[in-house]
Parts: sequence; structure tokens; C-alpha cells
Amino acid sequence: MRIRRGPPLLAAWLITLCVLPACSQGDDDIFAAARRLMVRTQLVARDIADTSVLQTMAEIPRHEFVPPNLKDMAYQDRPLPIGEGQTISQPYIVAYMTQALDLQAGDKVLEIGTGSGYQAAVLARLVEHVYTIEIIPSLGDSARQLLQRQGHDNVTVRVGDGYVGWLLEAPFDAIMVTAAPDHVPPALVEQLADGGRLVLPVGDHYQELLRLTKREDEIHTESLLPVRFVPMTGQAQK
Repeated sequence: MRIRRGPPLLAAWLITLCVLPACSQGDDDIFAAARRLMVRTQLVARDIADTSVLQTMAEIPRHEFVPPNLKDMAYQDRPLPIGEGQTISQPYIVAYMTQALDLQAGDKVLEIGTGSGYQAAVLARLVEHVYTIEIIPSLGDSARQLLQRQGHDNVTVRVGDGYVGWLLEAPFDAIMVTAAPDHVPPALVEQLADGGRLVLPVGDHYQELLRLTKREDEIHTESLLPVRFVPMTGQAQK
């Protein structure tokens, strides 16, 4: 079943987001209020119109995926450090990349670059199963534990080199890469199902967010927008 989206649904959903929660008596959850503000000002105010993505990001507790000393900054329009030289992407980029994958409820998705687990949590609300690979063991282990505590039982975390993908679980309906290689990893293209979408940043000093769509072994590539991600690391791409 394809995720519903469109202006009428968006307008109805905004009424729920902007009016009903704000009228609740005794709502002292400052993080919930920050999420609502984030969605209205950073996502809806730009070009995020997928109602399922908006609803998911209004619900996922992003502040639990950042270091304790940065919780108060979790809903700001910026990336934040999560340790080991890595970052959690700004909310808009998370929403934009998720929307660009054009997800369906029954999709099997591969994420390269688990980080703190936030993007995997967002994807897990939208698809059947998420497979996510993190090359840094400490991040992979902590993300696995956090995702389990939050009840995301449709996420499988693996520590390894994402450049080579996850052949044993391929093919994937969608693949997202959250670190920038200097070229598109061939293994990820090969592991796309027919009709599959791959969204990733590519480049060194100048990076572009690309979307590749695979149809009958032909690849259609689109340039979406300039971005800045941490470089992809891994032995396979050296």
C-alpha cells in the first residue's frame, strides 16, 4: 500500500498538529512542543509535504538520539555531534531524504550509516523492515540498544562496512546513505530491487544529494540539492 500524501491530507493533518495538541490541558512536555514547532517551521514551511513523514517526525523523540548535554538543541535546524567524529543530520535533511525515497508500507529498506539510530527510527515507522549498517562499533551498539528500548523491533543493526551493502538481505526496495562517498558504491546499485530507489550524498569538497532509480537494470539519476555530510569510511572504498 502506497503512503498517502497530497495537499488535502496535509491541510487536515496540520489542523491536528497545530490546533488539537496545543489545546490539551496540562501539556508540559517541552520536547513534544519543540517537535511540533520543528515540524511547522522547518519542514512544512519548506517543501516537506508527505504527511506520513511529518507525523513520524512529530512523534519520534529526537532528543533521545543526541548526547545528554545537547538535548535542549535536539530540535534546532542544524546537525549535532554524536561522538566519534559523526553527526546526526538536521531535521530537514532527515525529512527530505526520507520523502525522496517515496516509501511504501511494505518496503524493505537498507540504511548505510546508523549513527545514533534516529534516521532508522524514522524509517521504521514507515516501512516493513529496516536493515542498517554502522562502521563504528560503539555507535552501532548504542544505536541497537536504544532502538530496542524504544520498541523498534523491525530494525536490524549490523556493525560493518556499508560500502558493500548487505548482500544476504538484498534486494532492497530503498537504500539511504547518510555519509558521503566520493562515488556511488556499485554494490548498493546492484542490491536495489527493480523499481528501487537509492538516495545518497556524493562528493568530496562539493557534495550533491542524488536519487538513483533502478528499472529493468537501467539506472536513472537525479540531482536533488547540494549538501554537506561527513565522509563515508570503510576499507572497501579505498
